[in-house]
Amino acid sequence: MGSINSLIRNNIRNLKPYSSARDEYEGEDAVFLDANENPWFPPLNRYPDPRQRALKKVISRMKSVREENIFLGNGSDEAIDILIRGFCEPGSDNIVSIDPSYGMYEVAAAISGVRYIKVPLGESFELDHSVLKKAVDANTRIIFLCSPNNPTGNSFLQSDINDIFRWYGGLLIIDEAYIDFSDKPGVLREIGNFERLVVLQTLSKAWGRAGIRLGMAFGNEGVISVMNKIKPPYNINSLTIQEAIATLENMDVKNQRVKEIVSARKMLEQKLEKLPMVRRIYPSDANFLLVRVDDADKLYKYLSDNKIIVRNRSGSTGCKNCIRITIGTDREIDLLLEALNNY
Repeated sequence: MGSINSLIRNNIRNLKPYSSARDEYEGEDAVFLDANENPWFPPLNRYPDPRQRALKKVISRMKSVREENIFLGNGSDEAIDILIRGFCEPGSDNIVSIDPSYGMYEVAAAISGVRYIKVPLGESFELDHSVLKKAVDANTRIIFLCSPNNPTGNSFLQSDINDIFRWYGGLLIIDEAYIDFSDKPGVLREIGNFERLVVLQTLSKAWGRAGIRLGMAFGNEGVISVMNKIKPPYNINSLTIQEAIATLENMDVKNQRVKEIVSARKMLEQKLEKLPMVRRIYPSDANFLLVRVDDADKLYKYLSDNKIIVRNRSGSTGCKNCIRITIGTDREIDLLLEALNNY
């Protein structure tokens, strides 16, 4: 393993991607009779830009990343799926990831017929490099690390990333869905230094746009070109593009909401520590808290009966009797605490 080209599946390397009508003509001021579109009901009668150029210009300026290093997907899940399909040979290659972590890595691997190897985190959900290294073999094409991690909430250090690159020759995917809630800088600035690094981010969390389904992947131009080869021609619709551009113009609003969520997270942690059923609250760099309680099943049912929905994570490795609580509005947190005090 080594260069990007050597990591690509043979059939993908030789794939001739579909060329849409909007790939073949880039202008806007023209009579369009090429794509079998309905001539009425503008502007949504027209197919969206398959390369999302206007949106990528905005993201490029905001993230200080070249447009050629950006892939946009229908949520980060599409980027995860495409990375596996582009770089992992079914039946022979494998993927390594931490456990517990975001469940879609394993699901996407299973759909593609790629072996998925779980590396358990430590007692405090810390990363053990020696265990991770032992799990990797010559057929490991991708390592997924979610940082801050879901459902544990903790981040991994830049030194962790650097250490992995010293001995690993495949793609390292860092999922930064929750990075805006952390005081750590993340690793996006490192994509120019590590050819095999891909960073995933999203508009679903800090930006409050889960409903428009927009995920972002940042990486080497060679990796991004492979992803663009595989994606459907019009994977991002026009309404999502428009809403994303409008959303990204409100950086100050997003930053203020993030501050409020982080402040509310700290306040909720302090209140939860005083409750008798709470056994441990894990440190969080995300917009949620993982809380170990006496009996997660019983508490989850009680809260659900009171129309307060949290996530029971007891089935995840190392998370027995743990619930995950998303940071809501002040009113929602008050209702949660009221219910917990009456438990």
